[in-house]
Amino acid sequence: PTSLSPVLQRRNKLVKRIWEQIELAKAEQAGTTFAPVKFRSYTDKETGARKQVETNKRVKAWWFVTDGGKLALSVRFGPKVLELAKGKFAVEVGARSEVVNVLEVVKKAVENGELDAAIENAAKKLRDGFAK
Repeated sequence: PTSLSPVLQRRNKLVKRIWEQIELAKAEQAGTTFAPVKFRSYTDKETGARKQVETNKRVKAWWFVTDGGKLALSVRFGPKVLELAKGKFAVEVGARSEVVNVLEVVKKAVENGELDAAIENAAKKLRDGFAK
């Protein structure tokens, strides 16, 4: 299709970010690094022509250790953390080895549209931040 609905665009954007987190977690478990490539445009000062260069994209992990010493995973849409349930912004993960499995479950939930309301709220808060 030439154009997708905004709901599907946001869903696809989040699924892509979750895929990056899955690859980051797999790389961390294997002891390697994961650095996806992005293109950055700049203007050459001498010629004035616009050029594109490949740079490594910085991917920050969504999982963290809580004050109680447990591992937790928060799902982000842009700079905003999604509210997965009323008043709950993170999922408790048993061990580092289970991070990939939890991310796969979250990815399936996003693909099935279970987090559409949370994504819409985060997108609205993000848009409201640009309003004057």
